[in-house]
Amino acid sequence: MLQDKKLFLFDIDGTIAVGDTLYDGSRDLLSYIESIGGKSYYITNNSTKSGSDYVTKFKNSFALDTTDEQFITSGFMTIRFLKEHFSGQKIFVLGTASFVAELRKNGLLITEKAEENISCVVVAYDSELNYEKLIQVCKVLSTADVPFYATNPDLCCPIDFGFIPDCGAICQMITVSTGKEPIYLGKPAREVVDLCVCRSGFTPEETIVIGDRLYTDILCGINAGVDTCVLYTGEATPEDVTASPYKPAYEFENVRKLYEALADGE
Repeated sequence: MLQDKKLFLFDIDGTIAVGDTLYDGSRDLLSYIESIGGKSYYITNNSTKSGSDYVTKFKNSFALDTTDEQFITSGFMTIRFLKEHFSGQKIFVLGTASFVAELRKNGLLITEKAEENISCVVVAYDSELNYEKLIQVCKVLSTADVPFYATNPDLCCPIDFGFIPDCGAICQMITVSTGKEPIYLGKPAREVVDLCVCRSGFTPEETIVIGDRLYTDILCGINAGVDTCVLYTGEATPEDVTASPYKPAYEFENVRKLYEALADGE
C-alpha cells in the first residue's frame, strides 16, 4: 500500500524537477515524507555531478537542504565498481572533464587516449563530446579485447525545451561502429536500490522507486523487488506503460498528484 512507504527513491530530471525548476508538488511531497519519519534519496543516472554538486544545486536552485548521502548517482556507482575491480589498472574514459577529475580524485588511473595496457573502457554522458573522443574510444574497443562499461543506458536527457542525447545514445554510436556492447553500472542495476535500502535502515517493503522512465527507473525497482511509481512529466506516457513489459505499481500525472494521494490516504 502506498501509505506504508517510508523510503522514497526519486529520479530527479523529469520526475521532481527539470533543469533549475522544481516541479509543483515536489516541495510538499518532500515535507510530507519528513513528517512521517521517512527518508528521501535521489537516484540519478546523471554522471556529470557528484553528491556534493547536487547538494549545492538543491540549495541554490530549489532552496532545499540535503546531504551527500542522499544522492546515489550513476557516477558514484561507477566509481564504486571501478575501485573494487580495477584499482591500480589503466582505465580509458569518455566523459566530461569534471567526471574524469572525480575518477582521478578517487585514486583511479585514467587515460583519455588509446594507448597500451588499458584494462577497461568506461563511457559516460558527455556534454563536451567531440569526434576525436569517439575516434579514441572506438580505437581502444577495436584493437584491444577489454570489457566495455557505461554509466547509464538512458537514450535521452530531459532539458527545458525537450530532450538531448544521453549516455545510451552515445553508446549506440560506439556499438554500431565497433560491435561492442556495454555493461551499464547505473539504473536499472538493482545495486542502486540495494545500497539505498542498506543506508536507510528501512525494508524493501517500505521502499518505492519514483521516476519518469520505464527502462531505467521502473526496471531498477523491479530488479530490486520493490514497488515503483511512474510520473508522466518526463519521458514515459500512459501508452508506453501499456506497451511495456515494465509495469509500475502506481502511476500519476505528476508529483502533485502523487503527494495528494499520499496526503489524502488514498
